[in-house]
Amino acid sequence: MRHQCELKELKIELVETGEHDLYYFDEAGFSLTPSVPYGWQPVGERIELPSSRSPQLNVLGFMRHDGTHLDPYVTQGTIDSSVVIACIDNFCQHLIRPTTLVIDNAPVHGSASFEAMIPVWEANNLFLWFLPPYSPELNLIELLWKQIKYRWMPIDAYDSLEALSQALDNILAAVGKQLHICFN
Repeated sequence: MRHQCELKELKIELVETGEHDLYYFDEAGFSLTPSVPYGWQPVGERIELPSSRSPQLNVLGFMRHDGTHLDPYVTQGTIDSSVVIACIDNFCQHLIRPTTLVIDNAPVHGSASFEAMIPVWEANNLFLWFLPPYSPELNLIELLWKQIKYRWMPIDAYDSLEALSQALDNILAAVGKQLHICFN
C-alpha cells in the first residue's frame, strides 16, 4: 500500500505540472501456446485451439502512465541487459521532456552494465523508479500484457508464428489509438 501511495504521489508531483512524464517499462513473451483463461462451447461440441512449441516473441514496452502511448520493441532473441540497455537508449533519444520510468527488479535491470548506464540516462533526462520486489500489480504495463494475451489476441493468431507476429504487431500499433485500457 505504501508503494502504491508513493506512485500516486509521484504521478501527481511529476505529471500534473506538464513538465515531466511518467512511463512504465516491462518485458513480455508471446508464443504459439495460447493464453486462454477460460472458454465455453455448446453442450456436445468440442472446440480445440491450436497449440505448438515455437520461438518466443519478446516485447519490451514503454507505456505512458495514462495508456495513450506505447513504444514497443519486439525481438525473438533472449532478453539480456544489452537488449534492455539498447531499448532504453533508443527510448531516451525520443524524450520530449524529463521522464521517470517505473521499472521492476528483474535481474537484467540490476546487472553492472545496466547500473553503469543509469547516470548516462539521467544526463538525458530519464530517471528510473524501481518497484519494490514482487509487486507486479504496481506496474501498469502488466495490465496491458494481460489485455493483449487474454482479450485482444485473436484465436487465429496461434495458427503460425507469422500469424502471431502479425497479430501482435497490429495490436501493439493500436494501443492508445483503437485499443484502450482504463486504469481507474
